[in-house]
Amino acid sequence: MEERLACVTGDRVWVVKVGSRVLTDQQGRLDRPQIARLARQLAGLRALGKEVVLVSSGAVASGVGRLGLPARPKDLATLQAVAAVGQAALIQAYEEEFSSHGTHAAQVLLTAEDLDDRARYLNVRNTLSRLLELQTIPIINENDTVAVDELKTTFGDNDRLAAMVASLFPESLLVILSDVRGLYDRDPIDPAAQVLSVVSRIDEAVEGLVRDRATGVSKGGMASKLAAARFVTQSGDPACIAWGRQEDVLLRLARGEMEGTVFLPHPKGLSSRKRWIGFSVQCAGTLRLDAGAAHAVRSKGSSLLPVGVVEVIGEFRKGDAVSMVGPDGREVARGLVNYDAQEVRKIAGLQSDRIAEQLGHCPYEELVHRDQLTPAP
Repeated sequence: MEERLACVTGDRVWVVKVGSRVLTDQQGRLDRPQIARLARQLAGLRALGKEVVLVSSGAVASGVGRLGLPARPKDLATLQAVAAVGQAALIQAYEEEFSSHGTHAAQVLLTAEDLDDRARYLNVRNTLSRLLELQTIPIINENDTVAVDELKTTFGDNDRLAAMVASLFPESLLVILSDVRGLYDRDPIDPAAQVLSVVSRIDEAVEGLVRDRATGVSKGGMASKLAAARFVTQSGDPACIAWGRQEDVLLRLARGEMEGTVFLPHPKGLSSRKRWIGFSVQCAGTLRLDAGAAHAVRSKGSSLLPVGVVEVIGEFRKGDAVSMVGPDGREVARGLVNYDAQEVRKIAGLQSDRIAEQLGHCPYEELVHRDQLTPAP
């Protein structure tokens, strides 16, 4: 419990993600009193000396209410239009509430591409850091009006986006406010189910506790939240899942009270560059590895050599990010590749001393150097 206390009371940037079901009423409309309660808590965190970034869902739900629609639209064009209307209403609500506490909201709309490019990734980090220095509360959302894949899928990316935002800071705490009290030790419908206070490591046993059910408002689920927590903890930072409707839940956490489930950080955190490679950059292709290479890359963080590759999937250029998967198809690592796809196909399965023989040159012995590789959690 001491580790849990240190995670939530230490000097970290709090990245708070709030989902649609926490922000909307029973009719799926934006719950303005809940916005007020959330703003008061975030201002309270600021008063405690915390730097706070908010990742907020709710643009589509807000637009549905503003336009008086009977339900969430299903066609893409209408979804994008509703998101545009709703985002304006959402940020207006936040600004009005924050201003009553002596601070201001700063809207930041992002797409995956903004964090895919290394230079843009660093620019986003610098902008957020400056906004915090200016004593504002950045409010980040997926840019739903252009993020087509986000809107067309049942599970959105705001949990993942929040994890990416948390990884921008050298020391952060990701708090996901949900419509559940945390991760339960069994199916929550079991009367004996209890919320786990601390999870030291997210492994297959922990993942097996997930029980997701479809809803009409939220685009995420416990599986998505657990994946976000896994990203963050592997980076060396803690995460927490808590009930967003609990009275003063954020302030209770900051005081060290036993709210939600805290996921402890991996003892060996990743550098900023490796965080970007592992969680933000978009993969252009896939390399399927044999069992030995998969183990060496994932468990030892070793460089990937050509001899360990059994299949090349997709087209990519030198310097692109690729996903490395084991014989069972599960991802074992991501990294920046030293050769393009056609070259990798020619040297796959060969020892490194035969690269020059096949390609006529050998600038690198490794397909992916360990310094440009991030093992999967």
